[in-house]
Amino acid sequence: MNRRRFLRNSSLAALGALTMKAGSHPSLAVPAPGPESTRARLDVIWGDRVGKINRNIYGHFTEHLGSCIYDAMWVGEGSTIPNQNGLRKDTIEALKRISAPMIRWPGGCFADQYHWREGIGPREKRPRTWNIWWGRDEANAFGTGEFLEYCRLSGAAPYLCVNVGSGSPQEALEWLEYCNGKESTTVTSLRAANGHPEPYNVRYWSVGNENWGCGGNYDAESYAREYARYVTYLNRYAERGTVEFVACGDFRADWNQKFFETLLQRPGARGQVRGVNHLSVHHYYRGGLGQATEFTDEEYYRALAGVSVLERNIEETIGLIQHYTTPQNRIGIALDEWGIWHPVPSTGAQGLWQSNTLRDALLAAVTFNSLNSYGAAVSMANIAQTFNVLQCIAFTKGDKFALTPTYHAFDLYQPHMDAMALKTVVDSPTYTVKPLTQLPREFLAFLGGSGETTRAYLSASASLSEAQKQICLTLVNQHLTEPMEVEIQIPGLDSPGVRGGTLRELTSGNVRDENTLEKPKVIPSPALKQLTIQGNKFVQVVPAHTLQALVLQVG
Repeated sequence: MNRRRFLRNSSLAALGALTMKAGSHPSLAVPAPGPESTRARLDVIWGDRVGKINRNIYGHFTEHLGSCIYDAMWVGEGSTIPNQNGLRKDTIEALKRISAPMIRWPGGCFADQYHWREGIGPREKRPRTWNIWWGRDEANAFGTGEFLEYCRLSGAAPYLCVNVGSGSPQEALEWLEYCNGKESTTVTSLRAANGHPEPYNVRYWSVGNENWGCGGNYDAESYAREYARYVTYLNRYAERGTVEFVACGDFRADWNQKFFETLLQRPGARGQVRGVNHLSVHHYYRGGLGQATEFTDEEYYRALAGVSVLERNIEETIGLIQHYTTPQNRIGIALDEWGIWHPVPSTGAQGLWQSNTLRDALLAAVTFNSLNSYGAAVSMANIAQTFNVLQCIAFTKGDKFALTPTYHAFDLYQPHMDAMALKTVVDSPTYTVKPLTQLPREFLAFLGGSGETTRAYLSASASLSEAQKQICLTLVNQHLTEPMEVEIQIPGLDSPGVRGGTLRELTSGNVRDENTLEKPKVIPSPALKQLTIQGNKFVQVVPAHTLQALVLQVG
């Protein structure tokens, strides 16, 4: 198929899908006044199963950047801060409470500088290096063994990113052997000497990171050839185990299409894209959104409306994957870096430390609702980053510790993990935002020429856990000032329908409210409330700028 025609057609299809999601009410000004803005309708289509929600879309990302690793994950065995073999206990427990499914490491840009052998063995003998991307020293005290032990203690699956930019297939293969090897070799003996005779059995491996930029400035064709070279060896070694490989993709231009086409032209391809289980793409909300805590109402809405761009990119990527693969060889989308990026300094020991407000949590919730709607097509997502960096879930400094509002959003979405996504139809008032005039021309064209984005005030997703006989509904009223009365119907749900449930609500008096190390409970963990709902039709009131998670018992 002609590349330009394919991209144009898939973009139009994505635009059509998003137009349907916006709701049937006419657009309202921002902010939208009046009683009309307080009413909406949500239909949860019982018989329309979208696909299983992969629990890994609620994953996390850690990089040797700022204080994400040191002070938050690693404090050292001699620290007075409670730790287990140097690994900080309060952050481990925080991840356990939200059932964190996976953690990506060691980057990020740092991954394509990182050489794994520098982070193993006696810590006093490990070399000190300089982090060229984030302007800080690297003691290598936190390496492979420490990361994998941190994952074990927190219950999260490890997701490792190998060095393509400055590494080699040999180095990557030996790292895989060190982690997963069962044979008696020099490399596995090294692992045993470092205290772990049994294999770690790491399942998820990314072959490079952002290789179109900090990962080596490859073009798509060159990276595809490099990827095939790496996976030739990695896949051969891993063929007896359960290992999944993640390729570097990109939402921009036609990188993904050129990547797939190049793989199909490789010797031995036989008309199939081989050795790719997931395609990595990144999305940051940034530009024209104000500061972390100081933003206008318009900037609040512009941040939330940014989900439209993510949705269009995902839908276009789904179309590409369907075009280049068969249902038996389907590739998942790995959104393994995402989050809001406020204007803050990026280098040094406190690099990319940014405040975290209720706005950030609502943006995370709207993003989760969107990801849920794609079912199994999105196979993982990792917020950037877990601690002290960008849209983190917790702050640490010395012995101080604070959970962010974004952490509480993750908490409320736990019932969706591994549940079956149900189709939702939203009929809601909408708001419209215009992008900044300094945005690139191609970005404005992608938004449909004028650059206007229209979104429903009500964001929602629904899932069914048949084992627990429960439906989880997550509702976000994005309106800044008006509560929303939502008429909820579940057509097709047989009598007796819903038989009560629970409600948890994340909100605060102002969307600019935040949790800090000095005031960690301005926005507390949402309390559990009982609901007395019966049948398959009811009305739920969602306050302004609020996330609600309803867990309904059915059958």
